[in-house]
Amino acid sequence: MIGLGTEPEKTTCSRAGCREAAGWRVDWRNPRIHSADRVKTWLACDEHVDYLRDFLASRDFPVSVVPLAPSPEAEPA
Repeated sequence: MIGLGTEPEKTTCSRAGCREAAGWRVDWRNPRIHSADRVKTWLACDEHVDYLRDFLASRDFPVSVVPLAPSPEAEPA
């Protein structure tokens, strides 16, 4: 969810109102309006990963859930 006048954290869960750190990447697309190469990504915390996956799957959207890889900048030098 986009905050008013603030940049959202890159690893915050995409579930409305959730501010937890995301540990999962939920890739999906709406086949009725997007070609196979157009994939959207939501991020999910452990609590909401099933909810978001089920929400999309119930609409017959292709869904893939994978662990969120840590960003290269987050690794110590």
